[in-house]
Amino acid sequence: MASEEASLRALESLMTEFFHTCTTNERKREIEELLNNFAQQTGAWRQCLFFLSNTRNEYVMMYSLTVFENLVNKMWVGVASQDKMEIRSCLPKLLLAQHKSVPYFIRNKLCKVIVDIGRQDWPMFYHDFFTNTLQLIQSPALASLGLVMLKTTSEELACPREDLSVARKDELRKLLLEQVPTVLGLLTGILETYWDKHSVIASTPPPSPTSGESVELLGSLFQGSQYSKLLCQPMAALDNDSQQLCCLVLECLAHLFSWIPLSTSITPTLLASIFHFARFGCDLRTKAKPGSFISSNSYSNGQLNPGITPPASNGGGRNGQQSENNKVDRARLGVHAMTCVNELVSKNCVPMDFEEYLLRMFQQTFFLLQRLTRENNAHTVKNRLQELDESYLEKFTDFLRLFVNVHLRRIESSPQFPIVEFLGLLFKYTFNQPTHEGYFACLDIWGVFLDFLTNKIKSRLADREIVLNRYKDALGLLLREVLNRIQFRYNQAQLEELDDETLDDDQQTEWQKYLRQSLEVVSKVMELLPSHAFSTLFPVLQDNLDVYLGLQQFIVTTGSSRRLNISAENDCRRLHCSLRDLSSLLQAVGRLAEHFIGEVFAARFNDALAVLERLVEVTCYGSRTSLYDLETAVPSVLKPDLIDVHAQALAALQAYSHWLAQFYSEVHNQNQSQFMNLITSTIDASSPLITTKVPEKLLLSACHLMVSVTSTVRPVFLVTLPAVRNIFNLITTENQSRRLPQEAHILVCRALSNMLLLPWPNLPESEQQWQTRSSNHASLLAALTRDYKGIRGTVNITPRQPDLDNMKALMHQTLPVLRDIVDSISGESTKSRQICYQSLQESVQVSLSLFPVFIQQPDVTDEMLAFFLTLFQALRVQMGVAFTGQIIHTFLSMFTREQLTASILQEGSAGCRVVQKFLKILQVVVQEPGQAFKPFLPSILSLCMEQVYPVVAERSSPDVKAELFELLYQILHQNWRYFFKTSVLTSVQRGAAEDTMENEAQFTAAMQAFGQSFLQPDIHIFKQNICYLESLNSKHKLYHRKLFRTSMLFHFINVLLQVLLHKSHDLLQEEITLAIYNMASVDFDAFYSAFMPEFLNGCQGVDSGQRSVLARNFKLERDLPSFTQGVQRLVNDLRFYRLCNSSLPTGTIKL
Repeated sequence: MASEEASLRALESLMTEFFHTCTTNERKREIEELLNNFAQQTGAWRQCLFFLSNTRNEYVMMYSLTVFENLVNKMWVGVASQDKMEIRSCLPKLLLAQHKSVPYFIRNKLCKVIVDIGRQDWPMFYHDFFTNTLQLIQSPALASLGLVMLKTTSEELACPREDLSVARKDELRKLLLEQVPTVLGLLTGILETYWDKHSVIASTPPPSPTSGESVELLGSLFQGSQYSKLLCQPMAALDNDSQQLCCLVLECLAHLFSWIPLSTSITPTLLASIFHFARFGCDLRTKAKPGSFISSNSYSNGQLNPGITPPASNGGGRNGQQSENNKVDRARLGVHAMTCVNELVSKNCVPMDFEEYLLRMFQQTFFLLQRLTRENNAHTVKNRLQELDESYLEKFTDFLRLFVNVHLRRIESSPQFPIVEFLGLLFKYTFNQPTHEGYFACLDIWGVFLDFLTNKIKSRLADREIVLNRYKDALGLLLREVLNRIQFRYNQAQLEELDDETLDDDQQTEWQKYLRQSLEVVSKVMELLPSHAFSTLFPVLQDNLDVYLGLQQFIVTTGSSRRLNISAENDCRRLHCSLRDLSSLLQAVGRLAEHFIGEVFAARFNDALAVLERLVEVTCYGSRTSLYDLETAVPSVLKPDLIDVHAQALAALQAYSHWLAQFYSEVHNQNQSQFMNLITSTIDASSPLITTKVPEKLLLSACHLMVSVTSTVRPVFLVTLPAVRNIFNLITTENQSRRLPQEAHILVCRALSNMLLLPWPNLPESEQQWQTRSSNHASLLAALTRDYKGIRGTVNITPRQPDLDNMKALMHQTLPVLRDIVDSISGESTKSRQICYQSLQESVQVSLSLFPVFIQQPDVTDEMLAFFLTLFQALRVQMGVAFTGQIIHTFLSMFTREQLTASILQEGSAGCRVVQKFLKILQVVVQEPGQAFKPFLPSILSLCMEQVYPVVAERSSPDVKAELFELLYQILHQNWRYFFKTSVLTSVQRGAAEDTMENEAQFTAAMQAFGQSFLQPDIHIFKQNICYLESLNSKHKLYHRKLFRTSMLFHFINVLLQVLLHKSHDLLQEEITLAIYNMASVDFDAFYSAFMPEFLNGCQGVDSGQRSVLARNFKLERDLPSFTQGVQRLVNDLRFYRLCNSSLPTGTIKL
C-alpha cells in the first residue's frame, strides 16, 4: 500500500511537471517515455485503478484512464480472463462512486472505457452491460449518468472503428437494434414525464387575442391532427436540472436517429414530445419558475456542475442573470430537439409505413414555422427572429432545406399539405432573417424549390399552365421582394453593411456574392414566368434610367474641365443609391436575355426590342457624354458608380448578342434598317471607349461587346462602318503610346480578326468575299507582327545582350495575340482556318526558327509552346504533314535529357510549364488519325519512358506527371494497333486474347509506370491513372490481353488491395474496388483458386488460423455488390487481425 501511495505521489509530481509552463521539451520527452514504459508493463492497470480511486489530480486521472483505454482497445485479447472480470467489475463501481465528484471530461472518459469493454465482451462475457445502462436511466438520481452511457454506447457500438471484425460489427448493430424499441420507450417516457410535471395547470386561462399569443392553425395543415391541440398548450416551465436532463435525452435521440432506420419504433408520442421541446427555441417568454434556481449551473457534455454565482449588487441583477441563463438553456433544448428532427428528415429512404409519420412531422414543424413568423403588437417578425438563439434559427433553416431538397416531391401533391400556404410562411421567414448568412441560406432553399418546379413542369408539359397558375402569385411576390432587396432605394441600411472590397475564396466580395445569389433566384423565376418578370423588372429599370439620362442637364463645362453640378450631400447620396440600383438592375436585365430567344423569339419580340433600344440608348448616351470623365462632388463614390453603370449597360447589351443574331437571321431577306440601326448604334457606343484614356473596366466591357458582335452576330456590313475602320487604324498603326493594355489589345485584335475570318450567316459560299477578306486579314496580321518578324535573324543571345529584354517583351506582346486569334477560330469552317494559317504562316516559321535560340529562356519558351500548342489543336491540318513533322522533330531534338531534367526540377516554374505544354503538344500529335504522324511514335515513347519518366518517377512533380500519364494513355488508346496487331477476321476466329504482340518492351514499360504510380501518395495522379486503365479495358479489353493477363494482372490486383489495406487513398475506395472487380472478372476461377491463397499466404502479421478464417469469409461472389462487400470485409478483418496480433504481450500463445 505504501509503495502504491509513493507511486501515486511520484506520478502526480511528474504530471504536474509535464504540464508546467517552465518544463523544457527535452524533459517532456523524458517524462513521456517514462509514462509510456509504465503503461506497457503487465498489470499496470491495477496501479491505475488505485490511482483513480485515490487522487484528485485531473492529469493523473486522465493518464490512468488512457492506460485502461489502450489496454481494452489494443491488448484485450491477451488479458487473462480473471483480470478482465475484475476490470469489468471495478470500473462501473468506480463510476458510480465518483461520477458526481470528478470533472465531466473524466467521467465521460471513464464511461467510454466501460463502453469499450462492452464493445469487446457484450453480451457473451459482459451480459449485464446494456441492462446496467438502462437501469441507470430509470433511476431518477442516476438518470443523467445513464444517458451519458447510452449516448457513448450509441457512438461507439453503432458505428465502430476498424478495430473490430466485420462479423462483430454486424453482431453489435443487430444487438443494438433489438434494444431500440426499449430505449426509445424509456426516452419518450422521460420527456413526457418532465413535460407533464412542469406544464402549467389546465385551469390557466388562455391568452387573450390581443396579447399576440393566439395561434391560427395553418389552413388545412392541421385538420385532423390530434397533436395540433397539444402543440397549442402553454409551455412547460422546467427547472434547471430538468432542462439539462431533457437536453441529454434529446442528444441521445439525435445520435440514435443518425443510424437507426425509420420505423414504427419512432412513435407518434415520441415525435410529439420532441416537438414540445422544439417550441422552446421559438418561444420568447423565458421567465423562470419561481424558486427554480439554486445557483447558476453550467452545463456541458451532459455534466451538471454546481457553480457559484457571484453576488450581485442587488437582487435584480441576480434574477436578471438567472433569467438570461435560463433563456440560453431553454434555447439549447430547442436546438437539440430540432437536431433530432433534422436527423429524421435527412433520411431519403422512407418506408411506406413511415410516410404518415413524416407528414405528421412536417405538420408539427410548420406549426413552429407559423409561431416564428407571426406578428403581434409586441414584436415584428424580424424582431422576433433577432431575439431567438442563432443556433436554433440555423437548425430550423437546415430543416427547411432538407424538407424542400429531400421530401418536397413526396409531400407536394398531398391534399393534406397546403404547399402555397407553406411558401407564404417561408417567404416571411426568408425576408425577416436577422443575418446575411441566414438570408443566403433561405435563398438557397428557394433556388432548390424553383429547380424542383422547373423540372416538374418540363416533365408535365400538358398541365404546365395549371402548375404555374398554382404558384404564380408566390413566385411574383418572391421576384418583387428579391429585386427590392438588391436596391438601395428599399434596403439601404443592410446593403451598406456589405463589404465590397475584400475578396473571398471565390474571388468575389460580400456585395458581389449577395447580388449574384439574388440574381440567381431572379433568373430562375424569369425562366418560369418570363413575361411577368419582364413586366416587373422593366418599369423599375426605367425609373432609374430616367435619373441617369437626366444627368446631362447637370453637366457644367468650364474651359477644358467638365463637372457634374450636384453637390448637396443629400442629392449625392440619392444619386449614389440610384446609380448602384441601376447597375444591379442592368445585370438582372442581362440575365433576362436568354428568355427571349429560341422558340419564343417571335412571341416576345417587342419586349426584347424595347429592352435593346433602351440599352443602346443608354450606352450611346454614356459614351457621348463621357460621364466617366466628369469631376464630381464625391469623386471616390460617384465616379466609380458612373463607370460601373456604363460598364454594366455594355455588359447587358452584350448579353443580347444571341437575340441580335436570331433577329439578323429572321430579317436577312427583309428590310434590315431596324437591325442595322441597332448594330450601328452598338458600335457607336463601344468604339469611342476603345482608347487608352478610358478607365480599364469600361474599356474591357466595350472590347467584350465588340467581340460578341463580331463572333455571334457577324453582320456583313460591320467592316464598312467608319467607327470600325477607326479601330483598324488604331490597332495597325505603330505607336506604342497609343497601345491599349494587353488584355484589351488581345480582345480588339480578336474582334477585328473575327470580322474577316468568320463566315457571314445567311449567305452562300459564293457571296462570302473570301478573297478580299483574306487579303485584308493578311494585312492585319502583317501589321500586328511587323516588329516580331524583325527579330527573325537572331542566331544566338546572351544574358547581358542589351536588346534581350526588348525582344522578350516583344514576344510576350505578340504571341498571346496570335494565339488568341487562332484559338477563336479553332471550331470554325475549313475556309476560315485556311485564311488564318496563310496570314500566320510567316510568323509560325519565325517562331520555329527562334525556338532553339530562346530554349534557355523558359518564360519565352513557355509562351512559344503555348502558341504552338494552340496551332496544333486548331490548324494542324492546314500546316500540313511535312511542316508539322519539322516542328515535332525540332522539339524532340531540343528537349534533351539534361534540358528536361533542369526544367522539371524547378517545380511550379516557367521551365516546368514548358515541359507540360510540350507533352500536351505530343498528346495532340498522337491523337491524330491516319498514318501521317505514326513514324514519330517510337521517338515519343522513348522520350516519355527514357527521358521524362525517370526524372519524375520518384519525385512529386504532379503537373508534369499528370500530362505524362495522359500522353501515355493517348498513345495506348489512339495507337492500340502499334502494340496489338489484329485484323477483324482474326479477332472473330481466335478471340482477342490471342493477339500478336509488337513493341512489347515499350508496352510493358508503360504498364509498369502506371503500376508504380499506385504506390505513391498523390491521390490525383492515382485517380487519373485508375480511370485510364479502366478506360483502356472498356475500349480495348486491356485486362483480357494475354500479356497483361499472364504477367501483370495479379500484380495490379495485389497493389490495389495493399492500397486499400494501408488506407492511404481512402477517398478512392469505390474506384479501387471496381478496378479490382474488373481485373478479377477476367478469370474469377484463377482469382479465387490461385491469387487469393497466394495473397493471403503473403500477408504479414496474421497466423494460419486467421488466414483460414479470412479465406472462408471471402465468398466466391461474381456480382459487383457482393464482391465489393467481400473485399471490404477482407480488408477490415485483415487490418483487425494485424492490430490484435501487434498488441499481444510478448510470449502469448495463439490458439
